[in-house]
Amino acid sequence: MKDWNVVASAQPEGYRRARRILETWGPVAKTDYFNVLVARVDDEETLLEGLRAAAEKEPEVFHTLGRVVPAREAFDFRSAEEFEHVASALCRKWAPAVAGRAFHVRMHRRGFKRRMSGQTEEQRLDGVLLAALEAAGAPGRITFDDPDAIVAVETVGGRAGLSLWTREDLSRYPFLGLD
Repeated sequence: MKDWNVVASAQPEGYRRARRILETWGPVAKTDYFNVLVARVDDEETLLEGLRAAAEKEPEVFHTLGRVVPAREAFDFRSAEEFEHVASALCRKWAPAVAGRAFHVRMHRRGFKRRMSGQTEEQRLDGVLLAALEAAGAPGRITFDDPDAIVAVETVGGRAGLSLWTREDLSRYPFLGLD
């Protein structure tokens, strides 16, 4: 599936069930990466609330699913430079949402081994956001201890999905599993 907007990880013993659960909200496809699924949903809020309700009713759902992360913005890239250019622009767009707040970027990279480092990209995008905030006169700060927000970056091969999650989102949707 080339136009995914959700990345999910499945527990090894629950791969088929994880796929069936996610198919409730849209088409799901396997990837070339161990226990990683991608999906295309029309409404991420419906997915998030549906998963939350399912977990309340049947807590073992998340013994099947590991993490489920919708992407609010997704794009294809062919090089690390192209990824950096587009991801930086998206992060700058979210600067007003993290103005004066504590945040960090968390990347889960699958693919582009030896061409892109998840940790290096996290630090670079943290810097992009800090610079945008400083230029706007509303500095923020990087923290990993109870941040106000997390920018999630998910890559699967040559496609990336980015999303911004608040502390409230992280509490409401623990299956995001960003840290």
